[in-house]
Amino acid sequence: MITHYLKNLQMKKTNIYDCSMIEIDKHHHEKGNISVVENGKTIPFNVKRVYYLYDVPGGESRGGHAHKELQQFIVAASGSFDVTLDDGILKRTFTINRPYRGLLIVPGIWRELDNFSSGSVCLVLASTEYTEDDYIRDYNMFKEYKK
Repeated sequence: MITHYLKNLQMKKTNIYDCSMIEIDKHHHEKGNISVVENGKTIPFNVKRVYYLYDVPGGESRGGHAHKELQQFIVAASGSFDVTLDDGILKRTFTINRPYRGLLIVPGIWRELDNFSSGSVCLVLASTEYTEDDYIRDYNMFKEYKK
């Protein structure tokens, strides 16, 4: 599978089926649970940037872009939200609602986040530092990029 994954990344022909939910080990304790994400072990990249979305007003959406190189692992640290992925042909929506499950998103996938519950926190682990050149913010340009 990793060879197929790397080949797709090189050819920029990733699709929504290259994205997946990943279960994070949950260590239960009566004083509270802990889940750990490790570079290259839990997720197939090294984390270079961490950010989180919170206080998203009801009815608002986030995302609305794709990345050329960046990989992301998205977790609902609190609450829930939906992530709709689009590879230019197919769309698939994931409900993210457990702090021990996250969504791996590969490059070349358009993403939109919406349906944020009150008090939700969207935690994003990213494979690269921020660079504007990596973003595709126009859907028509995204479709051209995927050709």
